[in-house]
Amino acid sequence: MRPMQRRTLLLAGLPWPVWAAAQGSSPWTDALARDAVALLADAGSHGLDPGDYDAASLTGALQSGMPVSTLAPRLGTALQRYLHDLHFGRVDPRAIHHDFRPIRRVPFDAAAVLDAALAAGRVADAVTAAAPPFPTYDQLRTSLARCRALATDPAWALPLPALPKAGKVEDLAAWTGSPALRARLQAWGDLTGDTALDAALQAFQRRHGLADDGVLGRATWAALQVTPAQRARQIELTLERLRWTPLLQGRRMIVVNIPEYVLRAYEVVDGRIRVQLTMKVVVGKAADTRTPLIDEDLRFIEFSPYWNVPPSIARKELVPRLRRDPGHWVREGFEFVGPGGQVEASLSATRLDAVLAGGWRIRQRPGPRNALGDIKFVFPNREAIYLHHTPSVSLFDRARRDFSHGCIRIEQPEALAQWVLRDQAGWDAARIRAAMTAGTSSTLALAAPIPVLIAYGTTLVKDGRTYFYDDVYGLDRRLDAALQAQPRPR
Repeated sequence: MRPMQRRTLLLAGLPWPVWAAAQGSSPWTDALARDAVALLADAGSHGLDPGDYDAASLTGALQSGMPVSTLAPRLGTALQRYLHDLHFGRVDPRAIHHDFRPIRRVPFDAAAVLDAALAAGRVADAVTAAAPPFPTYDQLRTSLARCRALATDPAWALPLPALPKAGKVEDLAAWTGSPALRARLQAWGDLTGDTALDAALQAFQRRHGLADDGVLGRATWAALQVTPAQRARQIELTLERLRWTPLLQGRRMIVVNIPEYVLRAYEVVDGRIRVQLTMKVVVGKAADTRTPLIDEDLRFIEFSPYWNVPPSIARKELVPRLRRDPGHWVREGFEFVGPGGQVEASLSATRLDAVLAGGWRIRQRPGPRNALGDIKFVFPNREAIYLHHTPSVSLFDRARRDFSHGCIRIEQPEALAQWVLRDQAGWDAARIRAAMTAGTSSTLALAAPIPVLIAYGTTLVKDGRTYFYDDVYGLDRRLDAALQAQPRPR
């Protein structure tokens, strides 16, 4: 078939397999049809519903002896729908995240991919091409299968008793719920061999983003109550999110996972992701200042930065604080900046009124008390979100770390700067450290921008173990509701 013919057919809405079948030159064989229905029936392993792709009906028709030439149009349509959902997901992310912009991604033509797979006689190649190409996706598919298998484990037939009035259990062995606790920890793989019960509980806590103190408190008790079926659904939602996620869009990349409160910097080598830096982060408060999901390029680093106080923070927090405690102005190193750039260091009620009116603004000078610390990583975006250091380093010791006004505080700023600037001539560790502590603000443009992705995944696999995190912003619940509301294909 000539390319122009194929393009005309696709624009007319006729997939090539359907057109070819109508012309009596179908690429389908009995073997390819069997492979196709098996792949559709396996859609559940990707967290999708085989019923959406007519899997049972097509399997029955094939087993009843219906000619492949008759089935070809339905097979082609079902497979293209499956490939589309497998690659793009069933829900448009913009529909459930009001501030989520379209992400950068490589074009994907399900019809062309299916054509190529049929021509090669390997229809499974189309599924491989459509699925997200990073290791964590297949690792989560393995975890999904395990969670589904655990759903019938007898460990959940033994109820876990309520906690005592104190709200915690420190002596696990003496607790009446110890047998049920032991059974669940064994089922999840945290209690093996000669592992002590408290050590197994600590392992469970680490896998669920909890303080690993070995004490059975309310948060740990609640996590133990979550069933394998519920965890399986959590994995399915994460697989859906991974279909949106552009993880391989550059040679190097920075990814922040909000529910995990972790930043990773990685490099792609021979098509494989190699994580080179991992650190804790503090993200926006779940209640009112959530960090948005962003896909932008890191373009600048500001050393010894000023902190320009956002108008909302000035209005709601800083100005009222300064009226109550004028000494806070000098202690924190604030100054006024006028509409023409003029600077005034003295606090005055007139200028505070001007800030509230929007004519003047407040900024904090570089120094040890600066809210941004001594470095700021800028990836221009409409939400004015960036990465920065912080003088409040004790917050990194918390298990739950949603404390910011939306920007992301990083645990190891100097290490991240060294990683970002490693290929930029003249910027060794000593020069970076000197710029961070100079006390004079300066901005450096990166020679090569680095993609930054702020993502949301409540499940991942590390060192062969599956980790689950709280749905801190409720975005999994929103995604689940959107998926449930999707119309079912006829």
